[in-house]
Amino acid sequence: MNIGELSSQVEHISANHASRFGITRDGDWHLLKLHEEVGEATQAHLMRQGQARSKGLSPAQIDATFRAEAADVLCHALLLARHHDIDIVEEVRRKWLVWLEGSAAPDEVRPGQA
Repeated sequence: MNIGELSSQVEHISANHASRFGITRDGDWHLLKLHEEVGEATQAHLMRQGQARSKGLSPAQIDATFRAEAADVLCHALLLARHHDIDIVEEVRRKWLVWLEGSAAPDEVRPGQA
């Protein structure tokens, strides 16, 4: 599966969920939902590191929770990009993969500049 197919499938599932529960998926919702999922991934990470209570979960259950939350973060990042008509593959190429080409730094970001 490619990222476009994944994005379409995630969108379909999210739209159905929103319709079922009367959720308005506007720009605020997309960003806040992503923050919520990052928070849940953070909590699972802290549990894995022994820096948060385990809530009675076994190490295997905590690891499974962390993996699931990482998937939620990815899916909500895809939904956010899709909502704002961002070609996420192109943006990854422009922002990240340009560094693989061995060429000069992208115009927007030069080494030593913040």
